[in-house]
Amino acid sequence: MKFSQVMSSGGEWLRGEGPHHQVVVSSRVRLARNLRQRPFPGWAKKAERTQILEQIKPQVEELPEMQDSFSELLQDLSALEKQVLVERHLISREHAAKNVGSGVVMNRKQTLSIMINEEDHLRMQSIRSGLQLKSAFRLVDKVDSTLEAKLDIAYDEKLGYLTACPTNVGTGMRASAMLHLPGLVLSDLINQVIQAVNKIGLAVRGLYGEGTEAMGNLFQISNQTTLGEKEEEIIARLTKVIETIIDKEHDARQVLIQKKSDTLSDQIGRAYGVLTYAHAMTSKEALNLLSVMKLGVDLGAFPEDRRLPIDELFIETQPAHLQKTSQQKLNAEERDFLRAQIIRDRLKLFPKPDMGKVAPEPDDASPSESNHNE
Repeated sequence: MKFSQVMSSGGEWLRGEGPHHQVVVSSRVRLARNLRQRPFPGWAKKAERTQILEQIKPQVEELPEMQDSFSELLQDLSALEKQVLVERHLISREHAAKNVGSGVVMNRKQTLSIMINEEDHLRMQSIRSGLQLKSAFRLVDKVDSTLEAKLDIAYDEKLGYLTACPTNVGTGMRASAMLHLPGLVLSDLINQVIQAVNKIGLAVRGLYGEGTEAMGNLFQISNQTTLGEKEEEIIARLTKVIETIIDKEHDARQVLIQKKSDTLSDQIGRAYGVLTYAHAMTSKEALNLLSVMKLGVDLGAFPEDRRLPIDELFIETQPAHLQKTSQQKLNAEERDFLRAQIIRDRLKLFPKPDMGKVAPEPDDASPSESNHNE
């Protein structure tokens, strides 16, 4: 699988499907693992990192889940290609900064990505659309079991899996969900929710994880502790909290419809107008306006079949994607003009928002859907 094929496919998790997809963009479970009696990547010399890579990479490529996979050494990827993978949440920003002795292998659907010699020797992640933490865990757990049978993994009977960062010791697991919360942001309730989530030991981060801004009303909620709690317990607790946040987001949207419908109409109308006619747009402005358009689809102001084009624009208008698509290096101003042009072209066929169709949302946790809720 070549990089051009990665670019031409949006990835299964970007399709805006799955349980509670109106609020939960994606679910991700990541496992950190290391080889026994080998220095962690941050301490290892270049030759040691290369040896570890050569030991791990063939085993990863042989996984049944990795048939026709995308497999590359980071030294063979351009800075732009690495950044595209970051924008798709397939590798971390830290991994993108690596070079000799690091690699990445991912499946065709872009639902399984394995980083070799990031902070740990192995960082395996599964990513799914909607609220599917259990499903994401099952996939990455299966891969982990297969690799453990082939590799000598560092494990302590008392502490669990040994990792480069002490906060990952134990299960070595980070489970997270990317939530789209415009209702709570527009209602000025988001800080209350973040504080409540932090108090119960969960982390809230921005679009690209730790230390990044929550652009486009997108927030990552994840577990912070990995020691002394089983994987299933962590996922069950996180899922319960996310379901509570989903309810609060739906409640906030209903209040906006009932008590601030003019404000809501203004926000959606402005977003549509600026995106349809603007000739220059920053990445941050585009994400924030596309977020309001996405809310418009959720509430019925735009037809349901407009959801996917909006979701695709969230990724396609990111800086590295713009440059990779245009096959040239662009400065910030040139990217702003190209971004606005792409959005204008995509929205040409968009109908004007019909605020008369905005009605209270159906219960997203209906019995039929709850059965599928992972």
